[in-house]
Order: sequence, then C-alpha cells, then structure tokens
Amino acid sequence: MSRFPAVSSAAFLISDPTRATMLMSLADGRVLPAGELAHAAGVTAQTASSHLAKLLEGGLVAVETEGRHRYYRLAGSHVALALENLASISPAGAIRRMPRDEPAKQLQFARCCYDHLAGSLGVAVTRALQERALIVTAEDKQFEVTPDGIEWFGELGLDVLALKATRRGLARQCLDWTERRHHLAGPLGVALMSRFCSMEWMRRVKASRAVQVTPKGWEGLKERLGLDERSVHTDL
Repeated sequence: MSRFPAVSSAAFLISDPTRATMLMSLADGRVLPAGELAHAAGVTAQTASSHLAKLLEGGLVAVETEGRHRYYRLAGSHVALALENLASISPAGAIRRMPRDEPAKQLQFARCCYDHLAGSLGVAVTRALQERALIVTAEDKQFEVTPDGIEWFGELGLDVLALKATRRGLARQCLDWTERRHHLAGPLGVALMSRFCSMEWMRRVKASRAVQVTPKGWEGLKERLGLDERSVHTDL
C-alpha cells in the first residue's frame, strides 16, 4: 500500500496554522489541557476541541484523562522531529527568526527541542563537542562518539556505552530551526540535557520550553567546552 495518502493526511493536519501552533506548544514534551492550547492558538475552547479531535484521529497527539480533564501531548518524538524539520524550511534568503520580544529571545537562545537542548546554546555545545573531536559527523544524519568523547562524557557522569540506541541511532543531528545548524539529539542528547539539569548547570523555565544557564553552569561550560555567554549569544 502506498504511503503517500498517510503523508498527505499528516501534512494536511499540520498545515493549518491553529493546529500547527498547538503542536509546537507541545513540542518540548509537555502535557497540556485543551484550554491552554486554545489560549496559545488564540481560538475558543470549542474550536480547539475540534482541532484536537482531528489531531488525535490523525495520530499526531495522544490524550490522557485525569478525572474530568483531558491532557494532550505529542504522539511521540517522531512527531516533534517532523515539526522541527518542517519549521526549518523557508524560502532561500528569507531565514525565519522569532519575534524579538523577551520570551522569544529566551527560546532562541536556549530551549528544549522535545527532550534535548536546542537554540543558540544547543548549537554551540554541539559545535564545541565537534571542535574537540568528541563527536564526529557520520552517515544518515548521525554523530559518532569518539574514544575521547566516551571518556569526556564519562567524566561528566554519562556512560555512553550504557545508553540504548533507538532505531535512529545513539546520537543524531537535529536541524535547529532558528539557527539553521545542527544540534545534538537522540539518546545521547537527551542524557546530556538531563545531566546538565541534575548538575544544576541548567534549569528549565516553568511552563515554557526555555532553558536557563546557572552561574555554576557557565563556569562548567567554560571549563569543559570553552563556552561563555558572550560567545554563545547570537544577534537576536
């Protein structure tokens, strides 16, 4: 059976601006009620309910019920990956940038891309890892962790060899839709983000995809990767 009908169905669902906004609101892995998604998309609760029903039927979101409330999340990381890749597409010479209000600047600087680090900081961390030959590009949009990399991550408290690779690999290149460069994704990217948070180098902003770097984090990033706030910031 041809897959084209499935592709066109998913594309149709994502193409609607209201549904696209709702999906992107869930792209960091959060679980949100319909009311918050309606507010994010600027539509009524009834309209949001109709759109969410279509997304649910199309397999792009899943729903969890708690009492009288229904909470929605993306159906999986594959949906988040598709959204990030689609968001990176724009006409040549018309690079998309987030609006310049403060919350948008925070998101462009550092945010969660479903469950790993993205934005200017995510790209800078990935670039620093590559410059130190801790990871190297490989085929099929993968990163390969070098022996030096295994040792480096181990010193940070991550056992690379113990991580379970998915069907898309252990360390994946994810195209950052604001920076137009790749950041580290996959199980290794997820583990690194989790480790940064457990070390109190970074913390996720409540009710947002934004990520903040702590003073301790800047010290650690400078020592381990040669990164400081001035070198990471782009012209927002």
